[in-house]
Amino acid sequence: MQDWLWMSAADLGRGIASGEIDAEALTETYLAAIASHELTPRIYVHVTADRARAEAKASAERARAGKRLSVLDGVPMSWKDLYDTAGVATESGTLMLKGRVPVADCQVVRNASAAGMVCLGKTHQTEFAFSGLGLNPVTQSPPCVNDAEGASGGSSSGAGASVAFGLAAVAIGSDTGGSVRIPSVWNDLVGLKTVSGRLSLKGVLPLCARFDTVGPLCRTVEDAELMLAVLEGRAPFELPTHGLKGAKLAILKTTAFEGIEAAPAAAFAAGVEKLRAAGAVITEIEVPEVAEATALGPILFPAEAYGTWKAEIDAGEDKMYPAVRRRFLQGKSILAADFVAAWQRLDALRLLYRQKVAAYDAVILPSAPILPPKMADLLADEDFFTQMNLMALQNTRIGSLMGLCAITLPTDTPSAGLMLQTTEEESLLPLAHATAGALG
Repeated sequence: MQDWLWMSAADLGRGIASGEIDAEALTETYLAAIASHELTPRIYVHVTADRARAEAKASAERARAGKRLSVLDGVPMSWKDLYDTAGVATESGTLMLKGRVPVADCQVVRNASAAGMVCLGKTHQTEFAFSGLGLNPVTQSPPCVNDAEGASGGSSSGAGASVAFGLAAVAIGSDTGGSVRIPSVWNDLVGLKTVSGRLSLKGVLPLCARFDTVGPLCRTVEDAELMLAVLEGRAPFELPTHGLKGAKLAILKTTAFEGIEAAPAAAFAAGVEKLRAAGAVITEIEVPEVAEATALGPILFPAEAYGTWKAEIDAGEDKMYPAVRRRFLQGKSILAADFVAAWQRLDALRLLYRQKVAAYDAVILPSAPILPPKMADLLADEDFFTQMNLMALQNTRIGSLMGLCAITLPTDTPSAGLMLQTTEEESLLPLAHATAGALG
C-alpha cells in the first residue's frame, strides 16, 4: 500500500476502477502518511481528514455499484491555500487574511468534487502568491525534495511538496508568472500552466487577475490532462501513442538563456538531443518581441498586484515578509496611463509573437535557468532574494506575458526541466506526452 503514494493519479484511478484499490484504504494510506511525516507542518496548512474520509467512502460505494464519476474518482489531492473551501480557512499564505473562512467551495473545487476526487487539505504558499521562490518566513516555507536547504519553488510551494513527498497524488496550484511551473521544476514534477481564462477563477483569491491561471502539479502528462478535464467538468481526450518524428520545435534563444546556470543548461541540451534522436526537427529562433514584453513585466505585474491588495499591503508592514511586501509596493507609483499603455503594447506583441512561431508545433526552453537557491541565503540578503526571484521566473514569465499555455517536464538532472509552450492545451498536451516519452 505504501507504493500507492508514488503512483500516478491515473494509475490510482484505474486501480480503483478495476477493484485492485479500495478508495477508502487509499485515502487512509495518504492520511496516515501525512500524519506521520515530519515535514507535514511545512507542507499542509490544513488537513481535511473528515471531508477526505466522507468523499472516499462515497467513492468506494460508487465503485462497488459501477457508477464511478470519472477516471480519477476516489483519487486524493491537495489544494493551494487560495482556493475557497467551505468551512476551511483560505488565507493565501498571509497573516493579513488570517481567519478568513469561506462559506462555499470555489468553482474548480466543486468540479473536482463532482468528479469524485478526494480533498486531503490545503497547502502552504508564498504570501498572496507573489514570489517564485516558495519562501514564506511568516507562515511556513515548504521543502524542496532535492535539497533540504533549498527553496521549494513558488508560489505553489506546498502544492509541489505535497506530491513530491508522497503526501498527495496530485495538487492544484495557481500560475501567474510561473507559480505552478517553478515548484514543479525544482521538485521533478510535471506542471501545467493553462491559458488565461480557460479555467474558472470564481472563488480563487487573486493576485493579477489578467495573468492568474489554475493548473495541476503531478507526476505525468496524462495526469495533467485528466486534471484539466476534471477542473473543466468535461470528459478527457485521448493522448496519442505516436512519437515525435517530424515534430517541428523551436528553441527560444531570446531572454531564455540569460544568466543560465551550468546544470540547467546541460540538462536542456541533453534533452534536446533526445528529442532530435526521437525524430523532432529542432530550430533555434530569436524573437525580439519576447525581450520587449519582458521589459513590460515590472509595470504590469506589480501594478495589478498592488491595486488588488492595496488596503492589505498598506496595513501589513509588521505582518509581511519585507521582500514580498516590497514587490507589491513597486506597483504603488506606477501611473494608470503607463499601465494601460503597457497592456496595449503587450497585446500587440502577443500577436507578433504568434505570427513568428506559427510554423512550429511548440517552442521549447529551459524551464528555469537556475537551481533552487539556499533558503538561508535568501533570508540573509533581501537583494539576493529579489535577484533570485527574478531569475527563477525569467523563463516561465515569457509564456505568461505572451498569453500561452506551457508545461514543464522533468529531465535526468534533479531540479532542471524542459518546458514546452503553445497557444492551446489541445496541441500542447499530446506533444508533451510524446516529449516526455522521448525524455524517458
